[in-house]
Amino acid sequence: MSLLKNLLRLFWIILLATVACKNRKDNSESAVSPVEAIPAYKNLNDSLHLFPDDPRLYLRRATRLTQDNAHELAYADFQKAFMLNPLPEYALPFAANLEILGKHNERLSLLESIFRKFPDNPQLGRLLAESYASSGNAAQALLIYNNLLVKDSMDLDAMYEKALALEQLKDTVQAINTLLKAYGYQGVETYGLELAHLYAELRNPRALQICDNILKQDSARQLIDPLFIKGIYYANIKQYPKAIIEFDSCIARDWKTTDAYLEKGRAYFFMKNYHAAMQTFNMAITVTQTDPDAYFWLGRCYEAQQHKIEAIVNYRKAIALDKDFKEARQRMENLDPGFAHPSQ
Repeated sequence: MSLLKNLLRLFWIILLATVACKNRKDNSESAVSPVEAIPAYKNLNDSLHLFPDDPRLYLRRATRLTQDNAHELAYADFQKAFMLNPLPEYALPFAANLEILGKHNERLSLLESIFRKFPDNPQLGRLLAESYASSGNAAQALLIYNNLLVKDSMDLDAMYEKALALEQLKDTVQAINTLLKAYGYQGVETYGLELAHLYAELRNPRALQICDNILKQDSARQLIDPLFIKGIYYANIKQYPKAIIEFDSCIARDWKTTDAYLEKGRAYFFMKNYHAAMQTFNMAITVTQTDPDAYFWLGRCYEAQQHKIEAIVNYRKAIALDKDFKEARQRMENLDPGFAHPSQ
């Protein structure tokens, strides 16, 4: 099946180039969709020739293109379907396509326009609020979630997303209260873990209770997040040996859990066991070579042991992966101002 899809992708690339050349040669002709020449879409293409203003046909072809991972080609059909019939049933799949393609501004504009016409549609409201939150406008997202909850006080998904928006706005108390309410109504794992995470950051032992309750229901012993959150709690109250046990449990269940290596290494670092910390950060680098934090903390270990050159080398690597890593740049500049700008 994957071979067929790869062949289709190759065919579409060649086809796109061919159609582009054809259109450049004769600008007087209207652009033709590359899908027109794909034999597998002949029936849909023929139907569209007969009924060129039927949005259902464009939606059907766009949906099929999406199933074939041809999201760029599907975009034009989703757009055409929505232009012909600007209703939620056409806006929602179009919004999903824009999300896949990373067209976030266009997606936000689409959702704003359709929500103005259908303000009572909770799915549109939720998607618009999520779009606001992901673009950094948590206050606007919060307004929508509050409005959704006024209309349906048992909309638990809106309640959970409201809590995330409150977190973004640094209103931890209200975020916890909202999550407590949602988790009380329905003990969904996602609600519980987010609540436990907030408790762990506040050094509240309730984090352990929630995580243990979730772990009791994990008969397959596959969950990692509850163990990780317990580790964060212990690290925050500086019980580092207990934290390391929890992070080791995460790694035992999935050895590729990079964050567990990072937090375990930090625990060793704060215990001043630099040798163990370096081994752990090197394991994180083995798992994920593109994580700047691993190189940063490896640099911290070298710096703590007065190995200036090695520290600078690792700070440089961290900055190479994240140009905005201010703490790494500051530490490197403190060690040697001549190394402050590795990219120059």
